[in-house]
Amino acid sequence: MKRATKKRSLVVIAAIALSWPLVAWAAAKGLIIHSEVSHADAIVVLAGSSTYLERTHEAAKLFADGRAPLIVLTSDNIRSGWSAEQQQNPLFVERAADELKRNRVAANRIEIVPGAVTNTYDEALHVRDYAQRRGWHSIIVVTSAYQSRRACWTLQRVFDGTGIDVRVEAAPTGEQSPAASSWWFSQFGWKLVPVEYAKIIYYRMKY
Repeated sequence: MKRATKKRSLVVIAAIALSWPLVAWAAAKGLIIHSEVSHADAIVVLAGSSTYLERTHEAAKLFADGRAPLIVLTSDNIRSGWSAEQQQNPLFVERAADELKRNRVAANRIEIVPGAVTNTYDEALHVRDYAQRRGWHSIIVVTSAYQSRRACWTLQRVFDGTGIDVRVEAAPTGEQSPAASSWWFSQFGWKLVPVEYAKIIYYRMKY
């Protein structure tokens, strides 16, 4: 009896081990969305200190493709590490602006939304108010791949009734965010994928 129970347990464990890569990949891919992006009044890059490079690189690519004449950054008011060049700890939004310039985006084509944002919902409110003040009719919002589904839901909710068309573009994984096929090998991946599902549930309940 004990031998049969042990054998069944081993079979279950083996089945879980074999199916885990597929389940984990599907979980990660389920968080990623891409909108049909054509042309907009501005490209908005959501703040994200741990993934600001991949976000700004995607925004610079969209800008180079002529998708919008302007890139707008939001700030979470978080400072980065020491910059020997600047002799200070610059804000991540400042590093993002510098990265855009290195990717051939002119300084007069970069704007920063006033005020510090505290979370994605607060960020959506800041962006909405800024877009309305500027009289924009459409924006392309760039964020990290695994945040894209929650960001899209939040933006649609906040922008509802404004007449402003909002499209979300997920930055490709692999540069800072781990790939969907291997996220579970890194501690950062566990913070991005499973935690993101918890955030989605929280946002649906709160907002």
